[in-house]
Amino acid sequence: MSAIEIIRTQTVETIVDIPVVIVGGGGTGLCAALAVRDVGSDALVVERDRQPLGTTSMSTGLIPAAGSAIQQAEGVEDTPELFASDIVGKTKGQVDTDLVAHLAKESAQTIDWLAGKHKLALSLVDGFTYPGHSVRRMHGMPSRSGGELMGALSSACEDAGVDIFTESTVDKLYVNKDDQVIAVGCTRPDGSEDTIGCEAVILACCGFAGNQDMVSELIPELEHATFHGHPGNKGHAIAWGRELGAAMADLSAYQGHAGLAAGYGIPILWPLIAQGGIQVNRAGKRFANEASGYSEQAVEVLHQEGHVAWSIYDKARHKVMEQFDDYQQAISAGCLIIADSLEELAEKAGVGAVGLVKTVEQTRALIDSGNKDEFGRSFAGKAKLAAPFYAVKVTGALFHTQGGLEVDEHARVLRADRSPFPNLYAGGGAARGISGPGADGYLAGNGLMTATTLGRLAGEHAAKAVAQN
Repeated sequence: MSAIEIIRTQTVETIVDIPVVIVGGGGTGLCAALAVRDVGSDALVVERDRQPLGTTSMSTGLIPAAGSAIQQAEGVEDTPELFASDIVGKTKGQVDTDLVAHLAKESAQTIDWLAGKHKLALSLVDGFTYPGHSVRRMHGMPSRSGGELMGALSSACEDAGVDIFTESTVDKLYVNKDDQVIAVGCTRPDGSEDTIGCEAVILACCGFAGNQDMVSELIPELEHATFHGHPGNKGHAIAWGRELGAAMADLSAYQGHAGLAAGYGIPILWPLIAQGGIQVNRAGKRFANEASGYSEQAVEVLHQEGHVAWSIYDKARHKVMEQFDDYQQAISAGCLIIADSLEELAEKAGVGAVGLVKTVEQTRALIDSGNKDEFGRSFAGKAKLAAPFYAVKVTGALFHTQGGLEVDEHARVLRADRSPFPNLYAGGGAARGISGPGADGYLAGNGLMTATTLGRLAGEHAAKAVAQN
């Protein structure tokens, strides 16, 4: 990887000058580009890959929003205040509550803008509510995949006339004495370099989950986690922020996942747990409250023998999961273990049969009693696990980091004294998220909510600011 640099200079020779340069072509970057074009300015997205993918392409593509037109059409009552309350509750208050309130308020406008203005085929996830969310507010593409979402955003960008410069990694920011970014330096795979002048820069290059040195320094608890994210997450924004003296927060925060199919690298998504499924260790015993969230559960899985666990569920939960593209991949790959009895399932999976039978009997008793278990989980209202039974061997994974550059309501990057940089913006994994300082504050979908909404806000403000200059 080429060196990540800040070059202080008043002038620099460029090959072209673009009003707004966007570093990274994931969900944040493409939303920012669409917003710039909607205002009437020109944007250039600089992307390291052959096509825009980013971390978004590896997700379910689900974006939570409160009060969207799609929700209203389905009779779902939701408000930004309720959404903000859910976020703050999940983080136990360890979050920038003003930013949370602002993003919750803006979230529906983002969905309405994507679905209305840019014709993305978004719809509400039906059949269940994700843990921590008070109502159904997950909006996604028909296949519930980030790949389909990125395809739709790319098509929208093409229709809007967005220029995307691929196979080029931005590794230099040219900054003048007033902290204004005047150009970016890009390196091509053959080692050649280009310098592009700009009036504003939006950092949409995600976080540092793919930089093992940074992960070891800032999130040491993930020593044994499998990185399942975009390889471009090398911490460029953090490195630049450190050199510029930007304010940064929650650098220990991340989205983990406790359901990455071991040996396959396919996420086994959390609806099966939300609907009453469980996780057990090699002894067939539960070891934590799985329903508290898939992010914080990742570390619990990593603490088990061999750093693995088994997700246990049944055909009813299997049917719920079939709507997700990731799960269809898991089926095709042969990840699923299926049996007509718990004893047979235990033998096939390689877990303790006595422990597994006893564990499932305990969950059935909890359903009957309505009591919470020793970990604080309630199974009340859930259907009892019944044959045929399913299992998937999983490990704990790191998907992406949640800490980063602090930004204001327009997604402008802030200095340590809280004043904004003149023309530097950030969103998605490059910016501080709304998940607090660790893993247990991550509420499903909040990574994509901040990616799309901060991207839109950054693009709008940058384009308007450039037009006024």
